[in-house]
Amino acid sequence: MTLDHHSGFGNEFSSEALAGALPVGRNSPQRAPFGLYAEQISGTAFTAPRHQNRRTWLYRIRPAAVHGRFAPFEHHAAGNPRFHNDFGTGPVTPEQLRWNPMPMPEAPVDFVDGLFTVAGNGGPEAGCGIAIHLYAANRSMTDRFFYDADGELLVVPQHGRLRIATELGVLEVGPQEIALLPRGIRFRVELPDGQARGYVCENFGAFLRLPDLGPIGSNGLANPRDFLAPVAAFEDREGDFELVAKFQGHLWRAPIGHSPLDVVAWHGNHVPYKYDLRRFNTIGSISYDHPDPSIFLVLTSPSDTPGVGNMDFVIFPPRWLVAQDTFRPPWFHRNVASEYMGLVHGAYDAKADGFVPGGGSLHNCMSGHGPDATTFEKASTADLSRPDVIADTMAFMFEARQVIRPVRQALDAPWRQRDYLDCWSGLRRHFDPETR
Repeated sequence: MTLDHHSGFGNEFSSEALAGALPVGRNSPQRAPFGLYAEQISGTAFTAPRHQNRRTWLYRIRPAAVHGRFAPFEHHAAGNPRFHNDFGTGPVTPEQLRWNPMPMPEAPVDFVDGLFTVAGNGGPEAGCGIAIHLYAANRSMTDRFFYDADGELLVVPQHGRLRIATELGVLEVGPQEIALLPRGIRFRVELPDGQARGYVCENFGAFLRLPDLGPIGSNGLANPRDFLAPVAAFEDREGDFELVAKFQGHLWRAPIGHSPLDVVAWHGNHVPYKYDLRRFNTIGSISYDHPDPSIFLVLTSPSDTPGVGNMDFVIFPPRWLVAQDTFRPPWFHRNVASEYMGLVHGAYDAKADGFVPGGGSLHNCMSGHGPDATTFEKASTADLSRPDVIADTMAFMFEARQVIRPVRQALDAPWRQRDYLDCWSGLRRHFDPETR
């Protein structure tokens, strides 16, 4: 379980499941307490600036090097990989795309087998870009463990809770919460509710961090104190287990004779976190106009261009709309950035129907999008003397500087809405040069 005294984001923490397991005054003593092995995991270059450096010292029963030989793991469905980073090099449609929720599996499927790649750009070899995946699972991982050497994983549950047992402790997350799993951290996912579905953004670029607040000041949006890190909890068990690794866009697996979740104590800042999206302090207009979605920014992965993110994670939580003489829903727009949007809970105020929890939409660079015809007519005639209270919602967006390339299996998926464009077909001509 997580405890508040280990909360924060990007700070240095320490935790021990056995009193005295953390060495005092040194990271790698000649003999670590209790016969443990000292091991460091580095998420950034050793020489990264101190405020950007990410690393954690682990004190564990066996070092991470102890496992069998890796062999390719064919993560296939109907002969094709489901979870991958092959985003292709051919043409990308500029058409707006939308999907219904991915169906729950009928056969037993765990978190790893339930991953399904939708789109992405860049890759681990480039050190930038993202991959967008879905997951749908109905079986806990028991004797299997997983780690991603290519990027950090931002997990957004939509249905069902996840109990994520990591090397550094346990995170329990459910819908309207997120989990951030750093690159290389080994974990196992259990399903307390029997089945689960959600979204995953795999970040190949700079690690996700809280954005600078600028004119907003020192408070608002996501507050550092609300990010919770796990408390050390170790497993000392042996058996016939499997270690699955994602490396350079491909999956590998190796036999391992013990649980790799055997870290008895740790200190550092390359650690998993969870965050409750309902704690987000929403900022908005109290005069006129609909502000840019950057006011809803939770986490950002910076790029080499100041002010431009490799990836931004934005949410649209419950809020009040009070702006006067204003079209209150999101306006029609075309962006240099590309957007994948999902819905965790409730309804989204810019769509009357078709965009449902568990579904998603992709609007790439300069593809026009915005409210559907029904929403436009309603918002254009709304009584602005009264506020709109959007109380039952939680939508999110993965926004990228590069085009998000949909993969073939997502384009061919039976749950893709091939009539998505029809939602704008009812936008009729209103122009009258004689009437302002």
